[in-house]
Amino acid sequence: MALLSARVLEAALKRCRSAPHLLLFCIVFALLLKPRPVLGKKNQPKEITDSNWEEILQGEWMIEFFAPWCPACKQLQPVWDEFAEWGDDLGINIAKVDITEQPGLSGRFAVTSLPTIYHCKDGEFRVYDGARSKDDFLGFIDEKKWQNIKPMSSWLGPSSFLMNGISAVFRLSVSIRQWHSYLTEQLGLPAWGSYVLFTLAVLFTGLALGLILVIITDFAFSSRRPDPPPGYYQRRRLLERAQLRKQQEDELEENEEEDETEEEEAGGKPELRDEDFHEESLRRRFQGPGREEEDDDT
Repeated sequence: MALLSARVLEAALKRCRSAPHLLLFCIVFALLLKPRPVLGKKNQPKEITDSNWEEILQGEWMIEFFAPWCPACKQLQPVWDEFAEWGDDLGINIAKVDITEQPGLSGRFAVTSLPTIYHCKDGEFRVYDGARSKDDFLGFIDEKKWQNIKPMSSWLGPSSFLMNGISAVFRLSVSIRQWHSYLTEQLGLPAWGSYVLFTLAVLFTGLALGLILVIITDFAFSSRRPDPPPGYYQRRRLLERAQLRKQQEDELEENEEEDETEEEEAGGKPELRDEDFHEESLRRRFQGPGREEEDDDT
C-alpha cells in the first residue's frame, strides 16, 4: 500500500510540472499520506473488586459506590467520568464499585446510601459529603479540603476484624440468594421447601459449631480438679472430729475452772444443776471408759 501511494505521488508530481492546478492536488494528497498521531484513550475510573480492593490502602483515592438501578448514580456517572480524566494531573486514583457485583465491598465499607463517595489517603478513609460536580471534586483534591474531615475509626476501617466479618456476612447472603434461585428456578423446588432446607442447614451448622466450641473450651480451659490421693476424705473426717473434740474439751475445762472459782468464792460445794449434770455427762463421755472407772475407784 505504501509503495502504491509513492508511485501515485511520483506520477502526480510529474504532472504538476506541466499543470499548475495539479500542484494543489499534490499538496493535499501528501497531507493525507502523512501519518496521524494515535489518540490515547481517556482515563476511566478504575473498577474495584473483592480481589483488588487492598490496592486503595496505598496512595490517594476517590472511590464511588453505585448501583446501576440507582437514579442518582446514573446522574452522577458522566460527572464522575469527567473527573476521572483529571486523575493523572491531580496525582490521584479515581475508582468506582458496583455494589450489585461486589456486595462484600458494600458491607466492608458500610455503604448505607447511594451513591457513596470515599476519599482514601494512605489507608485513612473519609466520607465525602460535599457537592457533586466536577469542579467541586477538583477543588476538594486540589485544595486538600479532605484534611478538614475526621477520618473513620480504625475499628470501622475496611481492613478491621469487624468489617471483615460484615463483608463475609454480605457475601454469604448473596450466596444464599443464589442457591435459593437455583433450587426454585432450576430444580423446581417450591419456595417453602427451600426455606426448610436452609433452616435445617442453619440448625445443624449451629449445633456443630457449638459442639466444637464446647470441646475446645473443655480442653483449653478445663476446670476439673485432680482426684485426691487415697484416704484423703477419711483423714479429713478424722481431723474434723479431732478438732471438734478438742473444742469441746476446751469448753469443759473452762466451765470447770469457772465452777471451781465460784466454789472458792462461795466457800462450799454448790448444788448440781441440770446444766452442770449435762456438762458432767459430756465430760465423762469424752474422757472414755477408763477415766470413768478411775473416777469411781476414787
